[in-house]
Amino acid sequence: MRRIYALVIGVALLVAIPGVAVAAPSSRSAANQQAVDLVIARGLAQRGVPFSYGGGDANGPTKGSGTPENVAGLDREGHIVGLDPALSTVGFDASGLMVYSFAGIGVKLPRSSGAQYNVGQKVLPSEALPGDLIFYGPNGDQSVALFLGNGQMLETADTGVTVSPVRTSNMAPYLVRIIK
Repeated sequence: MRRIYALVIGVALLVAIPGVAVAAPSSRSAANQQAVDLVIARGLAQRGVPFSYGGGDANGPTKGSGTPENVAGLDREGHIVGLDPALSTVGFDASGLMVYSFAGIGVKLPRSSGAQYNVGQKVLPSEALPGDLIFYGPNGDQSVALFLGNGQMLETADTGVTVSPVRTSNMAPYLVRIIK
């Protein structure tokens, strides 16, 4: 009976998320598939790590970094006040999580999602494979997530690193494949 429920739920997910392919059999070599599996496992191991704007690097979560727009102001002595708590939290932002995930297999990604959008092979959402990067905003400059397959992605949200259903709203026209 459980298998029937699982089948029904799987079919429902397929219908609910038409814009991104489900993990179809890939033509990746065994070594490349193993690399993708390691990237995904490294990213999934960070579930629950807090969101931190500008946080994360190849070694793991870091304190965020910011710009003056993340600061409420200066006090009379010129000290910063009202620092955005996401800047002082140790964690990941979206592009930092991707840098960390791929660093585990020796791939060095640029630090911003917009720059990450310009590396690798562009693929249509209908051709998505696990391990592909999903981008949001014009030229991918707003956010990035890791496609896990079966309509799921690994992303950073306000609550931290989490697995979510793939959102097609505001998605860039292409995904990026780093590992062929």
